[in-house]
Amino acid sequence: MTKYTGFVGTYTKGDSKGIYSFTLDTSLSKIMDVQVAAELENPTYLTVSENNQFIYSVVKDGDEGGVGALSLDPQTGKLTHLNKVTTAGSPPCHVSVGKENRNVFSANYHKGTIESYLINEDGTILPATSVVEHHGSGPDPRQDKPHTHYSAFTPDEKFVIAVELGADKIFSYEVSNGVLKEINQLTVKSGSGPRHIVFHPTQKFAYVMTEFSSEVIVLAYNDMDASFTEIEYKSTLPESFSENNQGSAIHISSDGKFIYAGNRGHNTIAIFKVNEENGTLTFVEHTSTEGNWPRDFVLDPSEKFIVASNQESSNLVLFSRDAQTGKLTLIQSDINVPDPVCVKFLNDVG
Repeated sequence: MTKYTGFVGTYTKGDSKGIYSFTLDTSLSKIMDVQVAAELENPTYLTVSENNQFIYSVVKDGDEGGVGALSLDPQTGKLTHLNKVTTAGSPPCHVSVGKENRNVFSANYHKGTIESYLINEDGTILPATSVVEHHGSGPDPRQDKPHTHYSAFTPDEKFVIAVELGADKIFSYEVSNGVLKEINQLTVKSGSGPRHIVFHPTQKFAYVMTEFSSEVIVLAYNDMDASFTEIEYKSTLPESFSENNQGSAIHISSDGKFIYAGNRGHNTIAIFKVNEENGTLTFVEHTSTEGNWPRDFVLDPSEKFIVASNQESSNLVLFSRDAQTGKLTLIQSDINVPDPVCVKFLNDVG
């Protein structure tokens, strides 16, 4: 019997109290024990340290926003506040942590910035060592200024990548002692609104989800200078769909064989098979998320399941995953979590 602990970041504008935890029992194929793990204001995005000892979260504190550190008891799932670093203005929308638990990075949609923080040995966060402001705009009315949506290490942790939705750009940075220095940038299709990026686990490819054009951008990645080259664009929507849709999350299976991309509006996860020779994608199918506005989803540590979070219908959904076909099968859709945004699992360290 294997049980995995998951966490959900939420908006606290309604009934939500903050960060929620849950248990996935893989032998029963069921999510249970949903409870408040920590009370925070708008902890919309979370990240778990590699050793499962800490969670880093987006935080809002009155008129200030930033990142917060929480310690984690992996046995009980209980979170304890450690500290937070905030500045005036809106909170970030994304936070990530390095494998050695020495660096935290955040992306601020409203400010168009990325921030770099160093971490103490006790898991607490130091004040920002770098704040990089992006520039530019795009043709969509929502691209009136920079809106940075993602910042994190590359898989080898040699570089930091920022995805800039407002300016249709992907920025690459070197980082030394927490200080960021831009070394490359790629401009993608005008008005596409790039949102998040994932890297192929063994090949030099990366995949970007766009919010406005609802596409996956397939990129060749040069790990020597952190540069990217466009290969293809693949729509995540049926040709017949003409209503409002906004692309959301993107994830790749650890064997590199399948890409999963979220559609808010069409309310599906689009599944693609990866050609590992050239990185290109072949559409497999759409799977309904059984709710409204799937903001995020995550593969569990066994990758036999996917858990999706529907923000507007306040429910988590559990699917089983076929590792050979990539297809998803609905198991459970009535898991109530108010205004869920981000879903993460503890890492499988044993």
